[in-house]
Amino acid sequence: MKQNSLHVGTLAKGLRLLRAFDEAHVSLTLTELVERTGLEKSAVQRLAHTLHVEGMLDRDPDTRRYRPSHAWLELAYVYYWSDPLISRALPKLIEFSRTVGETVNLAQMSGDHIIYALRLPNHRTHFAASIVGRRVPALATASGRVMLATRSEAEYREACATWPLPAVTPLTITDRAVVEDDVIAARRNGYTITEAQVLLNEISLAVPIIGTDGRADAAVQVSLSSLTYDFDRVRREILPVLLDTTASIQG
Repeated sequence: MKQNSLHVGTLAKGLRLLRAFDEAHVSLTLTELVERTGLEKSAVQRLAHTLHVEGMLDRDPDTRRYRPSHAWLELAYVYYWSDPLISRALPKLIEFSRTVGETVNLAQMSGDHIIYALRLPNHRTHFAASIVGRRVPALATASGRVMLATRSEAEYREACATWPLPAVTPLTITDRAVVEDDVIAARRNGYTITEAQVLLNEISLAVPIIGTDGRADAAVQVSLSSLTYDFDRVRREILPVLLDTTASIQG
């Protein structure tokens, strides 16, 4: 394979080291970083030290464990200012959240996952479901399926056949044909409703934010308790308000 002359290998390794941290690995030793990245120990030691000196990683002087620094929040801050959809959507979603009194998320497509860019929790929302930046396999989510529904037939069929589809909950649908049928239904209906695909006792309603090219790279998703709502009530009480909200965001 021809090597990309513009690719900086050392920088790529540094980014691989940063990506070793996630919600299950919030602080790591050098040995753990070696295991998580697959890089040589000497390289990990140099990279971790450099990232610490440059302010990207904090290091506990007693345990010698590394963890993300406040610099990550600064990068997130810049991202929010750089994405015009965020500033356009936030006031609309705040108004919508106050109207329905339920948890509201703005999801964006991120490869074969969705990532939560905005999260407006209600009183029932637990900690993990209130933090932005969480990535979830797109096929397991109402948001991912409804965004895929705006793609071409070739694209959504390829995605349904090849994208990861883990059992996030015991009730997650892992039959790819069923997921594809749901995407096709979303093309027809303009929304998707799922139950217990990412969280147990959760009904998830999602509507795409369609761009000028007819494709959606973002969707608004509402999280509802299946102990309180059923699909008919969601369609009757929540869906009309959500359709109006997404239309106002699209402009």
